[in-house]
Amino acid sequence: MRAMSPMIARLWHGKTPASKADEYLDFTTQRAIPDYTSVDGNRDVYILRRIEGDEAHFLTLTFWESEEAIKTFAGPDIERAKYYPEDEGFLLEFEPTVTHYEVYPAE
Repeated sequence: MRAMSPMIARLWHGKTPASKADEYLDFTTQRAIPDYTSVDGNRDVYILRRIEGDEAHFLTLTFWESEEAIKTFAGPDIERAKYYPEDEGFLLEFEPTVTHYEVYPAE
């Protein structure tokens, strides 16, 4: 069996008021996703949303070829969340870190 280099999943969580959920999803689709996908080494992006009462929870799940690719996107501290100036008008709080997972094919 040959050794494989795993892909890296990067998971970020944020919350907005439920009243801004659609607007934030539009912002993410138009601004953040193109930023992710413009980086060589980005393999995919998914946005997960759950509205719970007055809050909308967003998870951004991105897949990367390597830590170097993540550094190109996020900067040298890959554990640090990346925010955009526009996030200030949407987010209820700024979580400082993201979580990374190694991803292996289920073959």
